[in-house]
Amino acid sequence: MLRNKTWFKVLSIPLMASMLLMGCSGNDTSTQSNDNTPNDTVNVAKDPAKPATWIADRKVKGLVFMGTDDYTEDMNAEIKAKLKELTGIDLEIEIMVADHSIDGLIAGLASNDLPDFVTFYLNNSGRPEMPVVLKAAREEMFTDLTPLMKDTKIYSKYLEDEYLPLDTKYGVMFRPEFNGSSYFVHMNVARQGGYATRKYAGGPYIRKDIAEALNIDPRTINTTEKLYDLAKKIKAGNFKDKNGKDVVPIGPSYWGGKEVGALFNDLEWGSSDQRIYKGKDGNILHESQTEFALKKVEYVQKLLNEKLLHPEFFTIDESRATEGALNETWGIIGDTHNYQEYNRDMHYLPLGPIDAVDHPYQMQVNYKSGYSAWAIPATTKDPQDIMKLADFLASREGKLLWQYGLEGRDYTLDGKGNPLAKKEILDLKQSNPDEAKKLGFAGVSNYWGELLGGTDIDRMADFGEMEYGDAVAPEVNAGALKIADYWGWDEKRKNASIVDGYTPLSFIGDFEHGTELKAAFENYDDSLIRAYYAKNTVEAKKILDSASKQLEATGLPSFLELLKQKDADPKTHLKF
Repeated sequence: MLRNKTWFKVLSIPLMASMLLMGCSGNDTSTQSNDNTPNDTVNVAKDPAKPATWIADRKVKGLVFMGTDDYTEDMNAEIKAKLKELTGIDLEIEIMVADHSIDGLIAGLASNDLPDFVTFYLNNSGRPEMPVVLKAAREEMFTDLTPLMKDTKIYSKYLEDEYLPLDTKYGVMFRPEFNGSSYFVHMNVARQGGYATRKYAGGPYIRKDIAEALNIDPRTINTTEKLYDLAKKIKAGNFKDKNGKDVVPIGPSYWGGKEVGALFNDLEWGSSDQRIYKGKDGNILHESQTEFALKKVEYVQKLLNEKLLHPEFFTIDESRATEGALNETWGIIGDTHNYQEYNRDMHYLPLGPIDAVDHPYQMQVNYKSGYSAWAIPATTKDPQDIMKLADFLASREGKLLWQYGLEGRDYTLDGKGNPLAKKEILDLKQSNPDEAKKLGFAGVSNYWGELLGGTDIDRMADFGEMEYGDAVAPEVNAGALKIADYWGWDEKRKNASIVDGYTPLSFIGDFEHGTELKAAFENYDDSLIRAYYAKNTVEAKKILDSASKQLEATGLPSFLELLKQKDADPKTHLKF
């Protein structure tokens, strides 16, 4: 439900949502200050009655253009009071509710009525949100953050030469066109390059009892042909779920219908959100220019026709997909990971991994990467207060508050000053996660502080544990770590390729016909799904050929030439 009539009006009138892309300036500062000069440039002594972390006695409101499954507006009253005590800031968070987060972002920016800060998805500069926020920055809708970072403790690291990954530095924040200015902050940057925040093993998982009944080692299933043979054996085995219903050999992702590259990896030409890849011969091609698109369609149609793949694999809603996993209806879950609470007992085991299209599987690790971003509208009064708040939340003291809660209530400190989560909190999180979440910190899945403070990440250095609660109850993540060991995470990590660079679609905004080509890419993605469900491969080929012709007509060959030029430049090197 929309909580603000302004946003309701914005979403009700599509014309307003289009204003941003048509050229609204959004720089009306007639009633509010846009002075970016920090308050403390005047040498005024700190009030001894205030803590060293004090910022200002004011209310700060943030608008979140991200889903309610990732964030919540609900802040715990005691946590809010502690933040107020430490900083003087009364923080209020509102989520812009929309069918798609990017639609909310477009509408919100077009409204020209923004709060003190905004946050949005931005994994990399190739995300669909990038051209939207970039246009807003060019039209001076956001505050220049560079001068505000200079005197901060944490965010000043963003100004250091080697701290940021290439895409974050040159593609998102300090773009050459802005001559040193920056208008949004890329988040979730690790303190050290190649840092692993957890032993993560994602991808397809198979029911352990089924693998044992079939005498199959899931780790040996490293091609789609082996996957097909396994699916046939699952179907022939007449396995049942918890409710006594027939098992579906291959079910969808735990999070709902989507493309799952990890399941069809040796038929995927590049990641499924890019579909552009550099082959062994050095040529950069789009999937439509290869034989793999039709091969994948033929493979998927074979699975569908033989009832080996759930008929709504690519389209099913999240609730039904999750229910199927919890009921063990899926013999193979298309995509999940080892930190899921439902699988602490390892009754699902990781499958594969499936080899890449042109080489055996190799783990790839980003030197550093980002996730989400925030910006301060040009209309915000005293924007330095927002930067100081973000810097506090990114500090160890700030992270301690929003990641671990309140000392005494939620945790104690060990002899080294590291937090020890209270056992009763861990028990509550296990028995009643919704109630635990009301305590209002990230350890119990309430991530309000991550919006501005989730960066400069090194949990082991900061808190002496990789995961919340490990120091007190290592058994909580024992299952996840056992799965990682089973999968061979340590060995894979030791042999991993560490990469730094841009995703191919990061440069679509630099292409003369980028808008038309982006639409053609989206049409291709939609056409691929239609081709999976076509009545035969002949009809599927017609659908793919039509989508490919549109790509060619809107400049795909020229765009690929641009990518070759970018890839040759060390500052704009591509990662695939």
